[in-house]
Amino acid sequence: MSILKKPLVTEKITALNEKGKYGFIVDAKANKIEIKKAVEKMYGVTVENVRTIRYQGKLKTKYTQSKVISGRTSTYKKAIVSVKEGEVIDFYGNI
Repeated sequence: MSILKKPLVTEKITALNEKGKYGFIVDAKANKIEIKKAVEKMYGVTVENVRTIRYQGKLKTKYTQSKVISGRTSTYKKAIVSVKEGEVIDFYGNI
C-alpha cells in the first residue's frame, strides 16, 4: 500500500508551488508523520510542515430511461506539504 497516491496539479496548487508548498492525494488512513516520511523518501527533500484535508464524496444523480440512479463519488484525503526553503519537487522531470 502506497501512502502517496498521486500529486495534485491544479491551478491553485501550482500557484502554491512557487511558495514551496506541494499537494498530494494520499491514503485516507495515513497520518502526517507517515506522509512526511513518504515525501522525503520519494523526492529527497526536507519537509517542514504537513497539512491534511479530508474530502467527503459528492452526491451524484444520473437519470436514465428506466430509472434514476443515485450514488456518491469516492471520499479522499489531500495533503499540502511545505518543503524547506530553496528545495523544489519536480513532477515533470521524468516525462
